[in-house]
Amino acid sequence: MTGPVRLGLRENLAQFSLLVAVNAFVGAMVGLERSTLPLIGEEDFGLASNAAVLSFIVAFGAAKALTNLGAGALADRLGRRRLLIAGWAVALPVPLLVAVAPSWGWIVAANVLLGINQGLAWSMTVVMKIDLVGPRRRGFALGLNEAAGYGGMALTAAITGWLASEYAARDVLVAAGAVIAVVALVASVALVRDTADHMALEQQQHAGRTADAPVPDFRTAFADASWRTPALRSCSQAGFVNNLNDALSWGLVPLFLAAHGASVGQVGLVAGIYLAVWGVGQIAAGHASDQLGRKPMIVVGMLLQAGALGLLAGSDGAVGLAAVAATLLGVGTAMVYPTLIAAISDAVSPVARASVLGIYRFWRDIGYVAGGLIAGLAADAIGYAGAIAVVAALTAASGLWVVFDMPTRRDSATRLRHETILT
Repeated sequence: MTGPVRLGLRENLAQFSLLVAVNAFVGAMVGLERSTLPLIGEEDFGLASNAAVLSFIVAFGAAKALTNLGAGALADRLGRRRLLIAGWAVALPVPLLVAVAPSWGWIVAANVLLGINQGLAWSMTVVMKIDLVGPRRRGFALGLNEAAGYGGMALTAAITGWLASEYAARDVLVAAGAVIAVVALVASVALVRDTADHMALEQQQHAGRTADAPVPDFRTAFADASWRTPALRSCSQAGFVNNLNDALSWGLVPLFLAAHGASVGQVGLVAGIYLAVWGVGQIAAGHASDQLGRKPMIVVGMLLQAGALGLLAGSDGAVGLAAVAATLLGVGTAMVYPTLIAAISDAVSPVARASVLGIYRFWRDIGYVAGGLIAGLAADAIGYAGAIAVVAALTAASGLWVVFDMPTRRDSATRLRHETILT
């Protein structure tokens, strides 16, 4: 028997903590690939083109982006919990496809399913946590959510990099992936509760609006989130570029380091540093964005990412410099990732939140598609360092876009505005 519906982190600590754990498993599914799959493409399947190797990221990003779009629109119709469970059901065949893959095309197909898993499962853990905590500590809650996901990603990236130096990389991915998918599915089915009632309560409390206010139509929400509304379009483009440079870090940096003599273990260490700093740093970053405002955190974070990529481009593949660059890149990404989601949530009414976040996450994860294509083609044309420098310049430009386009205001989650968009 459940008690009365209340908003707040402390009031919903058990469910919130469970969702944090589930999101750690979501991140771990991707972390399995971060330090090993590009190398598997070269070593197991004989891929010589960087663009061909990075095709798995393009497939992953496209599937995840489109799933985010659908998940946001369907969350209120089908329920958050149902979509979360569906996401884990889709993940079950991923390790099997990797295990039996006779060609790289099968790996690409597995990453389509992985993208669907991420789009459903990660989107729903984000939306459900925002539903539970309400507006007061939104940045901090999102920091915890993203820290769990990327902490899980960092841990598995480092561990699989180490294990792949001792055992066959594909065997490591298959065994760990199967365990993660099964455990997370069972936990989601048995323990997670839906949060639609929490969203309805917040909507009722929000500026005197009623809980049965209509969900905005998709066309209006898409236009506002994509280009019409400065507060939203600034976030959408920053999220797009952030994942564009993450695609480079995921797919190209392991090849860059390996080409300069780094071992699989060293590649895993650099990947693990980046993801660990990104993951843990989001707790402090989310809290800071509640206090300092969203815009300063986003601008500084994007420019710091650009500087880190510039350092990496000039490192000549030295593992020590790469580790420093990975640390700075992790700090910059930690400042941006939860803050962008919190900024989107600040700018829309509760009833519009799932839909608009789905649109934002669509643009953010299309960045994986663009990043995979740009990094792969640029590396083939001008080399690894040149490709990294191109992405560094794009990241700096994105930070400057936020400077000039995003409205300047202190938008702590404790100060809800009445001029909310999409009411």
